Amino acid sequence: MGRPRRKPLIQQEARPDTRAIERQPEREASGKQGRNTTRGSPGKKEKGKKDTMPPDTTSNASSEASIQKVARALLSVSDKAGLVELAKDLDGLGIELVASGGTAAAIRDAGIPVLDVAELTASPEMLGGRVKTLHPKIHGGILARRDRSDDRADLEAHSIRPLDLVVCNLYPFQATVARPGVTRAEAIEKIDIGGPSMIRSAAKNHAHVGVVCDPADYSEVVTELREKGGLRAETRRRLALKAFQHTAGYDAAISQWLAENDPDAAPEIFPDSLLISLEKADELRYGENPHQRAALYGGFLEIARPLHGKALSYNNLVDAQAALALILDFDPEDRAVVAILKHNTPCGVGSGETPLEAYEHAFATDPDSPFGGIIVSNRAFDLPLAEKVDEIFTEVLIAPAFTEDALALLRRKKNRRLLAFDREKIDPGQLEVRRVFGGLLVQESDPAPDEVLRATLATEVEPTDEQRTAMEFAWRVVKHVKSNAIVFAAADRTLAIGGGATSRVDAVHAAAAKAERVGIPLEGSVLASDAFFPFADGLETAVAAGARAIVQPGGSNRDEEVIAAANRLGVPMLLTGRRHFRH
Repeated sequence: MGRPRRKPLIQQEARPDTRAIERQPEREASGKQGRNTTRGSPGKKEKGKKDTMPPDTTSNASSEASIQKVARALLSVSDKAGLVELAKDLDGLGIELVASGGTAAAIRDAGIPVLDVAELTASPEMLGGRVKTLHPKIHGGILARRDRSDDRADLEAHSIRPLDLVVCNLYPFQATVARPGVTRAEAIEKIDIGGPSMIRSAAKNHAHVGVVCDPADYSEVVTELREKGGLRAETRRRLALKAFQHTAGYDAAISQWLAENDPDAAPEIFPDSLLISLEKADELRYGENPHQRAALYGGFLEIARPLHGKALSYNNLVDAQAALALILDFDPEDRAVVAILKHNTPCGVGSGETPLEAYEHAFATDPDSPFGGIIVSNRAFDLPLAEKVDEIFTEVLIAPAFTEDALALLRRKKNRRLLAFDREKIDPGQLEVRRVFGGLLVQESDPAPDEVLRATLATEVEPTDEQRTAMEFAWRVVKHVKSNAIVFAAADRTLAIGGGATSRVDAVHAAAAKAERVGIPLEGSVLASDAFFPFADGLETAVAAGARAIVQPGGSNRDEEVIAAANRLGVPMLLTGRRHFRH
């Protein structure tokens, strides 16, 4: 992705071979009046007459580069949005329509002539509709190469006529399995067989056949048929690629669901083959930097729904993801929590009885950084919070909901983005993926840390209840700070944050220096470290800055040295046994 396509060596379209004989419209010029809305069965022939293969409609060597005329179209759709309008347009262009089951019924009910697949094949639907289109008269008509005499001879020998356009979309498997309580039998029945087969056949033979699997493409296809008299090679290639992507995503969804819902197999976190298929949700203005192109794939905008503002940028989305990951670690039923983030890392987190109080605590950590940042709340954004936030410039505001008066105020600034997130739609166990050259790194998610409740006391002095509360708060925050990460905190707010340092003691120094510069006293604070102290100097520096209790994972070869330093300085220290690196 991201590389410009190579320009073709020959850019102009090849002209159609003038020796090719165009297929003439099969309907009489006056065919609009007095027609039945059901076509006769091809299984019945008039005496003395033989079904014949229409002449080749394309050139031979340059068939893919020419305009492919469309005399006959096959329609078989689960999603019937725009179907009747499409059928009317195709019929108006003199294109004969063939359709299956419910698709044929919908077209016929609209008064449009259509030939049922069962009539074309002279075979009824069977097995409750499982077998409808799996027939040589369907797939032979789709797969025949018009520029090959042997293919044309086969069609004539078996009385098969070509199908030049296939319009098909698939049973809603993904929507079915997303329903609560769906049974295995219901899911299996929504695995489409005939649809993918037709789509793949048409896409494979895109040198001669057009394939449309997305109702959004109907209008463009009709316009091209009307203006060009057929489908261009470029259009057929683009539609074929989209069709293969469609079936690939469909198969990926099925295989993933079956793997996750096999009653006889142990859950498999990392399958032998990793299938990822996501539809493009948005084309972004640019990537992390203006010279990088970027796009968003998948359902993020269904989880975090935009309510107002400019389109989200790549960096907005990265920051929004970090903000959501952080705020999910704080239950809105406990206390209101607000976090302020910049460049994918928190610069202040606060809790309180109200969102406004929580925001004020978060803002006090670092009054400089919130400008141009992202603010996320675990409770609804109300008017008092909106009025306070409106005093500074922010890029994105995120909350589970916005009150009407808050929304009215915040919408006054047209460039500010507002996102409402749905906690119920977020899968906290979703695997994390990162690209490496030649592949992907995949790992389990890092769950909400409640390790402080089970932590081991490593020192002679025990922490007070207030210190334990502050430790738990700091521990939930520090896992979201870039490593090496340090958080000084009180029970209801962060006081100083040091992250992204190449040594742990440097992270302590950075946090303490920032607190001193903005005038935040650290005396009496607790300190959380995302990983162990490799030497006692980090702990000693933290205590010198004012920390009076420490929580860290432990596990260093020098743990005894660090514990001895804590005992010597009289500060309690808890060891959680679990680190939270974030790179």
